[in-house]
Amino acid sequence: MYNSYQRGNWWQQIPPVTKNLIIINLIVWLAEILVPGFSHTLIDRLGLHLIGGADFNPAQIFTYMFLHAPGNFAHILFNMFTLWMFGRILEQAWGSQRFLFFYIVCGVGAALVQEAVWGLSWRHEYISAIAPANGLTYEHAAAIVDSALKSGDPNISDAVSAFKNSFCTIGASGAVYGILLGFAFTFPDLPLYLFFIPVPIKAKYMVIGYGVIEFLLGVTGTASTIAHFAHLGGMLFGIILLLYWKKKGIISRLG
Repeated sequence: MYNSYQRGNWWQQIPPVTKNLIIINLIVWLAEILVPGFSHTLIDRLGLHLIGGADFNPAQIFTYMFLHAPGNFAHILFNMFTLWMFGRILEQAWGSQRFLFFYIVCGVGAALVQEAVWGLSWRHEYISAIAPANGLTYEHAAAIVDSALKSGDPNISDAVSAFKNSFCTIGASGAVYGILLGFAFTFPDLPLYLFFIPVPIKAKYMVIGYGVIEFLLGVTGTASTIAHFAHLGGMLFGIILLLYWKKKGIISRLG
C-alpha cells in the first residue's frame, strides 16, 4: 500500500477524494489572495459564526472547513500536507465514499463543538472585556449586563449582538485532526517520524499527544486565535464514528 506512492507520478496516485479536497481548498485560498476584498466576503458569509450572531447561517457548519486565512500560509500548508500525508492512506484503506463521509462528519462535528464552547463562554468573555475597560469588578459588570439584557436595553443588546457576531472560525483543521485520529485508529502501531523528535513514535501515541496538547491549550487560553476545541471536536466525532464502524464490523485495525 505504501510503496505505490514511492514511484511514478505522485500527484496522479493520490486517491480522488483526497486530491479533490486539496484542490478545492487551494483554489478557494488562492481566490482569497488574488481577488481584492474577496476573502472578507467569503469569511463573512461562509465562515463559521456563533449561533445568534447576525452573520450566522446553518450552512456555515459545512462551508467553513473550506476556507483559510489568506495571510496565514502555515495554516493551509499544515492542513493540506496532513491531509495528503494521512488522508490518501486512509482513503485507500477505507474506500473513497467512507473516507469522504468520515471527513465531513469530523468537520461538522468540530463546528458543533466549537459552537457549544462559544455558547458557554461568550458571556464570560464579554464581561471580562468590558469590566476593566469601565473600571468595574467582574461581578458588578455581570449584574449590569444581565439586568440590561433582561429589560431589553437597546444599547447593551446591540453591543452584545456585535460581540457575538465577532466570533468566527475557518479552516479544515477540525476535519484534519479527525483524519489524524482515524489514521492512528486504523494503524495504531505504525511508527511515525516527527521533524523535531529523532526517534519514531507509534501513531496512537502521537495522536494522544496531539489531543492532550490541544486540550491544555484550549483550557488555558494559550494561542487563543486557534480553535483548539474545534480540533478536539473533530477527534471526538471521529472516534465516535470509528467505534460505531468497528462494532458493526465495517472497519478494523490494520496495524
